[in-house]
Amino acid sequence: MKKNTIAIIGLGKVGTAVGYLLRLSGYEISAVADLSAEALKNGIEYTGGKACCAPIQASLSAESIFITTTDDFIESVCNEISEGGGFGPGKRVVHMSGAGGLDLLESARRSGAQVASIHPLQSFVDVKGVIESIPGSTFSITAEGEMKDWAIRVVRDLGGMPFFVSEEDKPLYHAAACMASNYLVTLMNMVEGVYQKLGMDADDAVKAFWPLVRGTIRNMEDRGIEKSLTGPIARGDIGTISKHLKVLESKTPELLDVYREMGSFAVDIGLKNNTLSEDRADKIRSLLKGDSDE
Repeated sequence: MKKNTIAIIGLGKVGTAVGYLLRLSGYEISAVADLSAEALKNGIEYTGGKACCAPIQASLSAESIFITTTDDFIESVCNEISEGGGFGPGKRVVHMSGAGGLDLLESARRSGAQVASIHPLQSFVDVKGVIESIPGSTFSITAEGEMKDWAIRVVRDLGGMPFFVSEEDKPLYHAAACMASNYLVTLMNMVEGVYQKLGMDADDAVKAFWPLVRGTIRNMEDRGIEKSLTGPIARGDIGTISKHLKVLESKTPELLDVYREMGSFAVDIGLKNNTLSEDRADKIRSLLKGDSDE
C-alpha cells in the first residue's frame, strides 16, 4: 500500500508527535499548519514539511489530511478547508478525537473525501513523552469501507495496535479512557491531600504511598485486575470500613462519597473473587450507603 503525502493541521502535542512518527515510518509530511507561530516553529523540527498559517494551504499539498486540533475546533477547521476547496475525491481526512464521531468531518465527506477517526489510547503530557509512549499503544479506529484497511496500516506504521470502535460507542470508549488516566491522577491527588493533612509535604506524601501504587499496578499486570483487590472490603472487615467512614466524615467529608461509591464497586469484585460471602457483602453495602453504624 502506497504511503500518502500527509498534511498535519494543528501542531499540538498529538499532531506533532504523530507527524514525527509518520515521518519516521516513511510518510512524507508535505505541510503543517497552526495559527501559533511558536507551535509551527517547534513542531516543524519534528515533522518537517512546509509551514502554513492557513489550513487550506497545507491541505492542498497532501493526499491525506490529519486534523489534530483540539476537539472543539475539528469541525470548524474541516468546514473551513471544505469551503476553500481543499477536499475532494481521492483525499483522505482524519481526526484524532477520542470522543468525536465522523460527523465532525461531514463537510469533507460531502466534498468527496474519505474520512476516519484514529485515536491513540494514551496520555499526552509533552511531545517527547507522546513519541515514546505511542508505539505499543492501542488505537481506536472509526471508519468505513476501504478506509478501514488504510487506517489499520497507519496505526501499525505508528507502532500501534488497531481496535475498531463504532461511532455510537466512541463517547463510552473515551469516558473509560478518562477514568483510566485522568481520574487515576485525580484519585492520587486526593490521596496526596490526605497525607498532607497528616503533616507530610507533597513530595514526602508521594514517596510514602507510591510504592503501594507501583506494587498494585504490578500485581494487576501479573495477576489480572480483579485478582489484585486486597484490603478490608476484600477481607470483609466491617469494623475497619466503619472506622474509615467515620474518620472521613469527620476530617475529609469531601472524600466520603468517593469512598462510598468506589467501595460499592469493590464489593462486587470481592464477590467475584469469592473472598466475600453474600452476607458480608450485604452488610458492607448497607454500611457504605449509611444504613448501618456497625
